[in-house]
Amino acid sequence: MMDRRTFSKTVGLGAGATGVSLAGLGGPAAAAPGAPASPRPGGSPASTGPTSAPTAFPALKHVKAGVLDIHYAELGPAHGPVVLCLHGWPYDIHSFVDVAPLLAEQGYRVIVPYLRGHGSTRFLSGRTPRTAEQSAIALDIVALMDALKIHRAVLAGFDWGSRTADVIAALWPERVKALVSTGGYLITDIAAQQEPAAPAVEHNWWYQWYFATERGKKTMENPEDRIALCRYVWTLVSPDWDFDDATFERTARAFRNPDYAAIVLFNYRWRIGLVQGEPRYDRYEKRLAARPAIHVPTVTLDAALDPFTPPGDGSTYRDHFTGPYDHRTIADVGHNLPQEAPAAFARAVVDADLLGAR
Repeated sequence: MMDRRTFSKTVGLGAGATGVSLAGLGGPAAAAPGAPASPRPGGSPASTGPTSAPTAFPALKHVKAGVLDIHYAELGPAHGPVVLCLHGWPYDIHSFVDVAPLLAEQGYRVIVPYLRGHGSTRFLSGRTPRTAEQSAIALDIVALMDALKIHRAVLAGFDWGSRTADVIAALWPERVKALVSTGGYLITDIAAQQEPAAPAVEHNWWYQWYFATERGKKTMENPEDRIALCRYVWTLVSPDWDFDDATFERTARAFRNPDYAAIVLFNYRWRIGLVQGEPRYDRYEKRLAARPAIHVPTVTLDAALDPFTPPGDGSTYRDHFTGPYDHRTIADVGHNLPQEAPAAFARAVVDADLLGAR
C-alpha cells in the first residue's frame, strides 16, 4: 500500500478531491477533462452501455522469466498493444477480472501476472532468497516482458502494482508507453521511512507494525490465520465494497503460495529498514532513493474511500510526474479500485494510452 511517508506529508491539507463517476468506457462522464471519449487509435468504439464480464479468467499461461516461473492471465488479440495490469496486497490477479475484458474489447492484449509469492507463480530455485525489494519486483516484470518479447507496454496498477509500475517507469522509461498509477507516486524512500509519521498515518499502518513482530510473523506463516487477516484488511480499506464470500475466497487461494508469508513479511519489514535487501539490487535502490521523476505519459487515480488516499486531489505528488498527465479521484470506492470500479480503471488505461499517442 501507499508509502506512509508520502501519505504523512499530506495530513492537514484540505481535501480538494472531486469525485468522478464513470459508468462505462465511453461518454463525456468517462473522459478526462478536455479529453475525447474515443477509443485508442485504431480501436473499436468505446462501449456506452453495460458490459457483461466473465467472473473468471481463462486458463492461465506461464513462462520462465528471471528468477521466476510467472503465471499470468491473458486476454485480447495476440498482436494488440500490450497492457500489463499489476495487483497489490492483499489481492491477486482477480482485481482485474472485470478490467481485462473491457480492455480486450478495445483491442488490447491484456496480461495480468501473479507477483512473486502469489498464486501459482513460483521461484525457479530453492536457493533464491525470498526477498521483495521494490526493485526486485519491478525486475520480475521487466523479465516477464523480455520473456514474452514485449518491448513496450502500458503499465497499470494499484498498491504494490502501482509501486512496481512507478519503478519501471522511473528506471526503464523506454519500456513504458504510458502509466496508470493508483495512489500516485509510490516509490519508497527507506531513509524517510525511519522518521515518525502523524498519528493518523501510523494508525493506518497497524499491519506493518504487526508484521514487524513475532506475533505477526506467526500469523502470516499460518495459512488460515493470514487469510483471516487479509479479509479483515479488505473490510478496512474498502469500507463500502460489498464483496461476497466467493469473491474473497477466489483471491484467497493466491495467499496459499508457499512463499507468500516470506515475501509479504520481507516487503513490509524492508520498507521500514528492519531487513537488508540483496546486494544485487543495491544499485537500483540507490537510484530510487533519490525519488526520480517519472517522464512517461501518466494518469494517476485516487480512490475517495481509501484510507491511504492523501487529501489534495493528487497535488502532493504532482511534481513527480513531468510528462503528459491527468489525475482523477474516483468517488465511492476504496483501495481495490480496479475491482470496485473496473470501468473507471479501464477508461484510465485507454486515456493514458491516448496521452502517449499525442
